[in-house]
Amino acid sequence: MLFIRVQALHRWFRVTTKTVFLFYSTCVFAQLSPAEFVVPRTIDDAPDLQGMWTNNTITPLQRDENWGEKLILTPEEALNLERQVSEFSAQQDEPSNPDRTAPKKNKIDLEDSYNDFWFDDGTLVAEYNGEFRSSLIIDPTNGRLPQYNSQAEFRIEAASKRRESIGVYAGPEARPLAERCLLSFSSSGGPPMLPILYNNHYQIVQSPGYVVIHVEMVHDTRIIRINDTPLPSNIRPWLGDSLAHWENNTLVVETSNFHPLQHFRNSSESFKIEERFTRVAKNRINYEFTVSDPETWSNSWSAEIPLNTTQEKLYEYACHEGNYSLPGVLAGARRAEASHQ
Repeated sequence: MLFIRVQALHRWFRVTTKTVFLFYSTCVFAQLSPAEFVVPRTIDDAPDLQGMWTNNTITPLQRDENWGEKLILTPEEALNLERQVSEFSAQQDEPSNPDRTAPKKNKIDLEDSYNDFWFDDGTLVAEYNGEFRSSLIIDPTNGRLPQYNSQAEFRIEAASKRRESIGVYAGPEARPLAERCLLSFSSSGGPPMLPILYNNHYQIVQSPGYVVIHVEMVHDTRIIRINDTPLPSNIRPWLGDSLAHWENNTLVVETSNFHPLQHFRNSSESFKIEERFTRVAKNRINYEFTVSDPETWSNSWSAEIPLNTTQEKLYEYACHEGNYSLPGVLAGARRAEASHQ
């Protein structure tokens, strides 16, 4: 039996990255209801999550405070947000003016960065279980991250003073992990796996006892072990130690024991996360996670993100190829030090 996805009717209005136009379609989108979808199986009879997926969306992690407690948007509200993003993208995607003057220092403006062509942060509001979402965070109900507790504030202030005493340009080790091409920025590789400005593709591969997630950004690769024992406490991977088990058709992944230099939004070494991957359609995985870190946030918090299939390829991300920023900033720091001697 088929059911009509009424919310999907607003997709009659198609948007391109170059031009905004309205396209009326006489087609009604229909698909198998979640109750009737038969989850494909792997050769060892596990639910099949394999494929190329993307989590790009214009829905932010944290909700705009103007929405208040409103998690679910109407189709009209979702369409209006998509129109705004498309109009902005079309404007930013105009060719650069070769005769423009040099950008002013400290001026924050996309026209002084690179063209919108290079971004791939999505064009659509996140749709989860047929609902258009105002934020990826669902708990707390305001869609906002909980406040840092006193332990976190003390730790953050101490880390800031330590960086000041050492010098933020003292050497490559003083620079952020993403700048050193060790990890992606903004937790693209995860966990949690969050959408960012670009490179939001993930390739999932399975074999008996393992689920592997290859991340486009910096080509981080998570090897998730199923029904296995934790690694020794002195082995602390960059992306943590991920152990999983199946609950019916849902892969439940629990990750802890992260590398001591890996901090998710100023998290502590007590940071733990539970992720749940559920194949709900041929072209959709429901991805949800709950973060717990009593030394950073007084309460846990949760989010839901749709993973959609993509026909695009996973291209090489050559993070350091032609990257002059790291040696450049360090050379500049040495020059500044010499001038003050």
